[in-house]
Amino acid sequence: MEPHRSEQEKINLEHQAAKLFMRWYEHDTGKHIRHLWHNRPNKPDTSCLLEGQRLDLEIAHLYGSEQEAMEILGRELSDETRQELRKLTQTNTPDKRLLNALNRILFNKSQKHYKTEHVWLVIRNAHPAWDAKQISDLQHCINIPASHPFEQIWMVADWDGKSGIVQLFP
Repeated sequence: MEPHRSEQEKINLEHQAAKLFMRWYEHDTGKHIRHLWHNRPNKPDTSCLLEGQRLDLEIAHLYGSEQEAMEILGRELSDETRQELRKLTQTNTPDKRLLNALNRILFNKSQKHYKTEHVWLVIRNAHPAWDAKQISDLQHCINIPASHPFEQIWMVADWDGKSGIVQLFP
């Protein structure tokens, strides 16, 4: 069965984010990370091989506003997504919006459960005003829940992956 257009778009965005992460991770660590594939529900979004071992990646996207998300995605948003993004725009400064959005994603993803040995969370930043430096500068303010299923948490620091990746946990 062929996925619906919005589901295929989601898969494409997840693959783009995973590829950007994998490229930077290999660049920064020298460890080989290859062979990306998509998983079905009840598993993390994508999987790859890190130094020959299976690694599952849960992918999330961080948007700064409703308009930004619609522009990047080129479509209308669900009511739930609109409501969450509206809450974020009520926050005054870009730094506070970044923290609120990150903390919301981290909390929501911490509630998930996976049947896998190794799963990492990769968050792709879509806000053009934020990059690796801003994210690194705010790391001490990020609230990572005490209980979550991820061995590591990373952020692709900008949409195109030009400023690199930032490790948020451990």
